Amino acid sequence: MDAGDRLIPAFMSARALRRFAVLEPVSVFTLIMAYIWALRVHHPGMWMAILGLMLASHALRREGTDDLGFHRRNLKECWNQFGPLLAFMTLVLLACGILVQTMRPIGFERALLAWFGYLPWGLLQQYVLNGYFLNRLDGAVSRQTAPVYSAALFSGAHLPNWFLMLITLAAGYCCARIYRRYNNLYFLGLAHATLGFLLFLVVPDSISHHLKVGPGWFAGY
Repeated sequence: MDAGDRLIPAFMSARALRRFAVLEPVSVFTLIMAYIWALRVHHPGMWMAILGLMLASHALRREGTDDLGFHRRNLKECWNQFGPLLAFMTLVLLACGILVQTMRPIGFERALLAWFGYLPWGLLQQYVLNGYFLNRLDGAVSRQTAPVYSAALFSGAHLPNWFLMLITLAAGYCCARIYRRYNNLYFLGLAHATLGFLLFLVVPDSISHHLKVGPGWFAGY
């Protein structure tokens, strides 16, 4: 036992420290939900303050962009391992949309622009899921359960859209496991944007509610 370990019982047990560590991701999740459900309408720029708190957390821990997964390392390995699966899922979704005639009639150029515009959003969501939630929960719960809790938070942010909640719970867990192994956000951001756009393109609004979450879900489509 080193000096640091001897100091912990003086004010807080190791278990209590872990419980305290859970408060940070839970607090950020609460702020995200408050923004989606209440603040977004009157204070649309408030998301930048939430992001600023997350970046400050990284700065306090001296976590750089490489630590979070913003790098090209393992990108080739991700492509080799999961690129064929991503291509297969893309073809399956497109085929389903064509066969059941649910393709959104937006044209090729508009579709390409929509997918391209989705890329930064996909990368940001993967950062929140993995670069922040998973990394914080790794220090608060076991490594086996951290991906589950991260996916649950990610899914919860899509309330009350049950379709997106189911998708993000399963996909969020898979993404967390991939991130844990390869620590690369770029591939995950690309995959997220691609599959998210395809869901918008193929799944009818009667099921997806136009991919809306929060109060917008009740406003119809």
